Amino acid sequence: MGIPFWFGKQPAGGQRTVVAIGVFDGVHLGHREIIATAKRRADELKLPLIALTFQPHPTAVLAPDRQPAMLTTVANRAELLLGAGADAVVVWPFTKEFSSYSPEKFVDSTLCDTLGAKAVFVGANFTYGHSAAGGVEHLRGYGLIKDFEVVAAPLLLDGLKPVSSTSIRAAIQGGDLQRAWHLLDRVHCVEGLVVHGDARGRQLGYPTANLALPPHTCIPADGVYAGWLSVAGERWPAAISVGTNPTFDGIERRVEAYALDREDLALYDQVARVEFGWRLRETLKFDSIEDLLVQMAKDCDQSRELTRPQL
Repeated sequence: MGIPFWFGKQPAGGQRTVVAIGVFDGVHLGHREIIATAKRRADELKLPLIALTFQPHPTAVLAPDRQPAMLTTVANRAELLLGAGADAVVVWPFTKEFSSYSPEKFVDSTLCDTLGAKAVFVGANFTYGHSAAGGVEHLRGYGLIKDFEVVAAPLLLDGLKPVSSTSIRAAIQGGDLQRAWHLLDRVHCVEGLVVHGDARGRQLGYPTANLALPPHTCIPADGVYAGWLSVAGERWPAAISVGTNPTFDGIERRVEAYALDREDLALYDQVARVEFGWRLRETLKFDSIEDLLVQMAKDCDQSRELTRPQL
């Protein structure tokens, strides 16, 4: 089995902790409610709060053909969890060996021996152990034996439906960024290395950063978006294209971002973040380059207006 790795300050050996458990993909409003509740208890106990998450997504191991598109990279997830109130984040490798753990072994080896749990916070639908044999009531029973309390947070509702990573993925992949923004309480972003493309944008006067994204990244529906491009701590308003560039008979689906009014940026081989704020339109095939350029100018004007700082 792989070795867990940490973000933030790892507790000293033997120190008791408060542990919040979840995949936490997206760190959406429901996840943050669990972290906030756990943080209040950690402060009462004067103990550090550890967010326990898993990599890869368990479905990637248990049912690879159903592996979901991820809302966050593991580093971005850890950044968001720390920002939400966790003192540290431990990323547990989810392997076939780990998936075969009985509920008892998970409690003993992970929660007690490794993390020293004094209190454990989970969602109301939490399951664990081989074949999801353990649930909240099982965990409470082990807690009585192993000296830790268990709190199951009720699922946060958006209307009649629970806030979930699954529903947020569906919104993003359907182009409904406003719903995703509401449930995440932030704009959706993707991160990847800036790589060479066709250089066609530069030839047209709109040089774009073409991102090579990790597999299974949650990418919005094809179209043109307004948002932001960030590299090495700098952030620029941007017009963003997702799709195959049908005007030029493209085949490869790409995410490309043009930093508005910046033609002097050298971004190749750097890690970039693209934040999707608003969907402007669907992808179109234009009859001429001139028609394309007219529409690109309109897209940039609209992006410029939408991303203008609010006074």
